[in-house]
Amino acid sequence: MAAKPTLFDRNAGSARVDHAEREKTAERLLNSSARNSYDPELEIDWAAPLVEGKYFMVPERCTLYGTALWDSLSQEQRIELSRHEIASIASVGLWFEIILIELLARHTYNLDPTRRYVQYALTEIGDECRHTVMFARMIERIGCPAYGPQPLVHALGRVFKAVAAGPSMFAGILVAEEVTDTLQREAMNDERVQPLVRMVNRIHVLEEARHVRYAREEVRRRTPGLGRIELAYHRGMLARTAFMVVRSLIHPDVYRAVGLDPEVARRVAHGNPHHRETVRWSAAKLVAFLDGQGLIGGQSKRLWHAARLI
Repeated sequence: MAAKPTLFDRNAGSARVDHAEREKTAERLLNSSARNSYDPELEIDWAAPLVEGKYFMVPERCTLYGTALWDSLSQEQRIELSRHEIASIASVGLWFEIILIELLARHTYNLDPTRRYVQYALTEIGDECRHTVMFARMIERIGCPAYGPQPLVHALGRVFKAVAAGPSMFAGILVAEEVTDTLQREAMNDERVQPLVRMVNRIHVLEEARHVRYAREEVRRRTPGLGRIELAYHRGMLARTAFMVVRSLIHPDVYRAVGLDPEVARRVAHGNPHHRETVRWSAAKLVAFLDGQGLIGGQSKRLWHAARLI
């Protein structure tokens, strides 16, 4: 007999959940976790010297690339900008990983821990704990501040992690994971990027593939049960999350670190066609998936445009 949906499942618009299929997916993810999990403390040589002359991210993904301001920078300044931009992205990723840990813990609170999909959520919490430490170690090792989001967004994060549930919770997780995943997949194979950063990216990409699969499956199972009002709510929540996360990835103080006026440089970055295309490129697969699930639409679509995601 199929397991009876929990109160959380019913409230999250998941009446059509196929528990047998969900358990099969979770079983595969648990087996993959057992075979392919990494301990950054052991896998990464944190004492290895940084390589002189290498970037810290793919230079074409720096926010000022392709502008007159970028052309005015020396090679050393460009590398330094890449160092601070990757630290900013990593620190925002770290912030959202902590939010994700709390969301997953709350998600499992009323669920049956003998179910495989619940056990996988708990396994993912363990992965994310290692990732937050890995990002923190990388930021420390490359000698940058943990910029994180600005105070208002940090405060809004507290609200999000307290109220998020259902499709928009899992879709919001995907926004933070898939945008950075696209950047990391490219950087981990680029010889111009520091070996330390490439190794951090490689570990994160390999383990995040499971997390993305889990969240996408939950979105697929939960969205069809939404009514019109529920769908509008989840669209609005997701759009605000996407705007908040994507617009927070680069802290304005990164420009000050290379001798630029933060306000001027930020305006240039926001108006930079190449950077706008990078943002759209990083989210293209995610946007196609969420649009296909009906989670992008209505009035909230304006926020997706404002975030340069579509």
